[in-house]
Amino acid sequence: MASIIESAWTKKNNSPAAQEKCITRLLLYHFCVNLPILIGSYPVFKFMGTRSSLPLPSWKVISTQIIFYFILEDFAFYWGHRILHTKWLYKHVHSVHHEYATPFGLTSEYAHPAEILFLGFATIIGPAITGPHLITIYLWVSLRVLETVEAHSGYHFPWSPSNFLPLYGGADFHDYHHRLLYTKSGNYSSTFVYMDWIFGTDKGYRKLKSLKENERFEAVGKEM
Repeated sequence: MASIIESAWTKKNNSPAAQEKCITRLLLYHFCVNLPILIGSYPVFKFMGTRSSLPLPSWKVISTQIIFYFILEDFAFYWGHRILHTKWLYKHVHSVHHEYATPFGLTSEYAHPAEILFLGFATIIGPAITGPHLITIYLWVSLRVLETVEAHSGYHFPWSPSNFLPLYGGADFHDYHHRLLYTKSGNYSSTFVYMDWIFGTDKGYRKLKSLKENERFEAVGKEM
């Protein structure tokens, strides 16, 4: 029977107290940080042409825009995230997000308010410069949230896009990032893996993954 496969890198061990802390902080951040940002950015989207009236855009327009948003967001997120892993910013800002070395879904948005503002820019820059229909924005944000929740879930699901899309990171890819604390953890991208591959910031992950695969093959060979 197909079942949820736990990530090979870390073993989930989060207490109810840790989860309660995460939920409490998230509620605070959503009402005090995210909501003001949404309200404040509305005039920008409106100026760039965002509308909510009929007719709705075609599925080709929506899919093209969302693919563009994912690519642009991943590029901006990679560099912003990498900057947050410099010594001073990690210590004073990004270390909040890394309080959970074995993350669960809700920790995807658990971060310092300054980081929410800084990396949130990567999510809104695409819609801000293209002025899409409001339905496209809703769909884009929903997909982005689902992607980051899955990446922080700690589980490699059988239906994960990483099983079908070679360039997609997923939980296994991001678990390695949380497994290594401090500044040089690698795997900085949000959705895809090619930025880390191009700039060599996934070498540790690929080496460990190769070792795991070799151990698995050796174990299977001994059983035969």
